[in-house]
Amino acid sequence: MTFSIRVALAAALLTSVALPAAAEQVFNRIASFPVAGNLPTGEKKETSAEIVTASEDGMTLIYSDSPLGAIGFIDIKDPKAPKALGAVTFKGEPTSVAAVGAKALAAVNTSENRQSPTGMLAVVDIASKKVDLTCDLGGQPDSIAVSKDKTFAAIAIENERDEDVNDGALPQMPAGDLVIVSLKDGTPDCALIKHISLTGLAAIGGEDPEPEFVAINDNGEIALTMQENNEIVLIDGKTAKVIGHFPAGKADLEGIDNKTDGQLSFTGKASGVLREPDAIKWLDNDRIVIANEGDWKGGSRGFTIFDRSGKVLYESGASLEREVARLGHFPEKRARSKGIEVEGMEAATFNGQKYFFLLAERASVVAVYKDTGAEPQLMQILPSGVSPEGAVAIPSRNLLITANEADLGKDGGPRSHVMIYALEDGKPNYPKLVSKDLDGNVLGWGALSGLVGDAEKDGILYAVSDSFYSMQPSIFTIDATKSPAEITNVVRITRNGQPAQKLDIEGIALDGKGGFWLASEGDSAKLVGHGLYNVSAKGEIKTEIGLPSELLAGETRYGFEGVTTTGSGDDLTLWMAIQREWKDDPKGQVKLVSYKPKSKEWGAVRYPLEKSESGWVGLSEITARGDHVYLIERDNLVGDAAKLKKLYRVALSEMKPGKLGGDLPLVKKEEVHDFLPELKASNGYVLDKLEGFAFDKSGKAFAVTDNDGVDDSSGETLFFAVDLKGTN
Repeated sequence: MTFSIRVALAAALLTSVALPAAAEQVFNRIASFPVAGNLPTGEKKETSAEIVTASEDGMTLIYSDSPLGAIGFIDIKDPKAPKALGAVTFKGEPTSVAAVGAKALAAVNTSENRQSPTGMLAVVDIASKKVDLTCDLGGQPDSIAVSKDKTFAAIAIENERDEDVNDGALPQMPAGDLVIVSLKDGTPDCALIKHISLTGLAAIGGEDPEPEFVAINDNGEIALTMQENNEIVLIDGKTAKVIGHFPAGKADLEGIDNKTDGQLSFTGKASGVLREPDAIKWLDNDRIVIANEGDWKGGSRGFTIFDRSGKVLYESGASLEREVARLGHFPEKRARSKGIEVEGMEAATFNGQKYFFLLAERASVVAVYKDTGAEPQLMQILPSGVSPEGAVAIPSRNLLITANEADLGKDGGPRSHVMIYALEDGKPNYPKLVSKDLDGNVLGWGALSGLVGDAEKDGILYAVSDSFYSMQPSIFTIDATKSPAEITNVVRITRNGQPAQKLDIEGIALDGKGGFWLASEGDSAKLVGHGLYNVSAKGEIKTEIGLPSELLAGETRYGFEGVTTTGSGDDLTLWMAIQREWKDDPKGQVKLVSYKPKSKEWGAVRYPLEKSESGWVGLSEITARGDHVYLIERDNLVGDAAKLKKLYRVALSEMKPGKLGGDLPLVKKEEVHDFLPELKASNGYVLDKLEGFAFDKSGKAFAVTDNDGVDDSSGETLFFAVDLKGTN
């Protein structure tokens, strides 16, 4: 497929993502469950939802939790209000789980080391949470699947390699294989376990097959990926014989960002990339689809559809990754490696229409495709938790479930979540912000950290990105009159015609002359200085203003988090909000710093912060309108722990700066708005970084969150109008 054709296809897909046909039902997230909720009260341990399945009645979810050594249970009788049902622990590491009848089948890795792999199949009664029996699997298991007629289960015995040995190269014995175990009333017959040898099939490491994922079609045929071997194998589940195999092959990629360089640029190419698939699903009895995550030497960032002979029926190439970038979800830190890393997958028929779902681990999204029998149609891209790993569809209830494995709670980040989506009438509630192609290519974006409204056009705003894209500081134009809102243009910030590197732009204001004032938050560890910049409409820095010594005397890395202007002409004053207390600030008070460009006079007032029982509280935006200055005050907490995400205002009559180094007046503030309802409305976890707030020309208010460049974050960006009715 040529680059120009792909660009045209991408534009068509963007339309389908943003505006599905009116008659189409859409998937929307309706609930999220942090799996730490299954821990005993007060217990703090790492947890992770990796592979998820559902009971046959669709009322209970069961997920594998490797760090906890458990499988967890969730009550979804009311899918909008999931409830904890506890967990069953093992002496080992559950790697996958399936449900059949009244039982849950857990594949458990019990290996003490990679040289002597062991594992078991544990049978758990779903109602009583009791372990009925265990079967020795003779190796380290990975994926498990149950046949449609419930007569057998297939388990991939990976016996995974050690990536630190010989640079991870194969072979690393012992070899893996496939296990088939007979089932009766949901219970395996441990005496009837069959091991199917897979050696000698793959051209890559053929003596050391490493099975990864299994799927079973209506005829009881097993499709299996051997990821490191880049091979797909077909096995007859009834006879336990290999009936076919073929290499997953290679893909050519065009229009990708394959450089981890602090900027987003989708102009790269990669030729002959090994697909190295992870998940695999049957679309029918003759077609299979693979998720090309990569693990060793490959990873082609998308998916491929084959017939059972190995003929490629469709190759996604870079099309999905480019769509993900338009939503601000491209993980730039993974650009040089495997990009979005499509890993998990599900396929199911809802209301007569067949869909398949691709889970991008590093982009933290789920792509919804309609299976047309030919070229699949991208319908939506759904937000997920951090690092979606597994999914299960419950068509009888119009539900889709994802398991998101990353637990960043130890570092104050989001916990691992199971997320629930419903197929329903209506409009997609995500994305909130997309980018329009620019000059025939994808306009990548993320880490939005400041906002200001245009002076002449209603619904037009400008946003800046922070230091995450240190080599590409940018000002984005947002058209908020569209739904979702659309980034229509970008201006790169330059110095002497070159990118102005090493800036941490956290605030933006109009300069009244067609250009902008920008505030940069300093961090000496990153060699980024605190400062103010006046740039032209084209982004060229005209004036750079460093902070005075009287202010820098109390410096910490928590610097300017916004800039706004009051007055005009000779009385024009810039006001900057400092995020947290500096060394010379009383506890619980921060500075609002003033600067008059005409007289070069500095000053400040003190602003009182709210108290927090945990985490810290600081400012993340400042904007002036009418007789007030408005400020976002927030804690740094996420999810259920988040308590403070509010808008306050200070009367301009209070903003009378004192001299730096002397006593500073303490202003009075007034609460205007609580953002928590808007942040909870997406039915995910509450995002911590609400960093942009502005009024457009008409006085309509808008806010935006910072997605941290999809680094240890779900990548979600919430851009929304703020109802301030009743505020004078």
